[in-house]
Amino acid sequence: MPAGAAFACLGECMVELRARPDGLLSRAFGGDTLNTALYLARLGVGVDYVTALGDDDLSGEMLAAWAAEGIGTAHVRRVPGRLPGLYLIETDGRGERRFLHWREAAPVRRLFDPDEADATEAALAQSQRVYLSGITLSLFAPPARARLVATLTRLRAAGGHVVFDTNYRPRGWPDPAEAWSAFAEVIALSHTVFASVEDMAHLTGEAAPEAILARLDGAGVAEAVVKLDRPACLVRHGGCTEAVPAAEVAPVLDTTAAGDSFAAGYLAARLAGRDPPAAARAGHRLAGAVVRHPGAIIPRAAMPAPEDPA
Repeated sequence: MPAGAAFACLGECMVELRARPDGLLSRAFGGDTLNTALYLARLGVGVDYVTALGDDDLSGEMLAAWAAEGIGTAHVRRVPGRLPGLYLIETDGRGERRFLHWREAAPVRRLFDPDEADATEAALAQSQRVYLSGITLSLFAPPARARLVATLTRLRAAGGHVVFDTNYRPRGWPDPAEAWSAFAEVIALSHTVFASVEDMAHLTGEAAPEAILARLDGAGVAEAVVKLDRPACLVRHGGCTEAVPAAEVAPVLDTTAAGDSFAAGYLAARLAGRDPPAAARAGHRLAGAVVRHPGAIIPRAAMPAPEDPA
């Protein structure tokens, strides 16, 4: 990993298609952990992306775009003959999004296959902080997830931090029970967890925020952020819980990457020495800018100005 890289983000980036008002489609790229990596890089955090792409021109465009954003690409595998996944964003009148995916043969799914796993594990082992999500876990079959969990176990034993965002998408799993079993293994290894009331209600039937925090406490999570069913979150750290509301945002054009950018804003603020409530406010601020634009990645000019750390 390049010197100074604070995070390794593990997951998938796909080609993003979005319907325009004229009926045509615009093309970009995105994926939950890639979105977080990109916003971390824009906030000045050293970050590497660990994934796999094809040997096609679209994959090459992605790599060039990531490098231009300052994301480390040394651990991106290129798989001959494969193509990246693709998703289409549909949004309703409130900006709420729905995704349609074409990703079953995406090369990232091979990262923990026997012939690729050693290189993937070595890439993650070079970082002291690994960020992944529930979507990351859904990419891998149970034997591959077991290798990933073993890698994270070694990282944690060596003093590293695992950061996990629940980010549950039902279509990626046979059923909520299998998803929760996989999530619970990673949560038990995580220093920081981003969860949501919506995700946890689907996964465990638990929708009370304080009960969710208690569950995460019981799993040994040192720092937890629970996103509520309104523009606010609960932050728990050092035995203290604080509610942190988000400022009202209008108009909301597209909620794609709202949670991914929140995580980036939060983690960048924590690395800069801000306390968890201040970090949550930074996360809300970045997410508030992102939802006012279509697609996962907003223009650089639309990034919020740096806050005064005082």
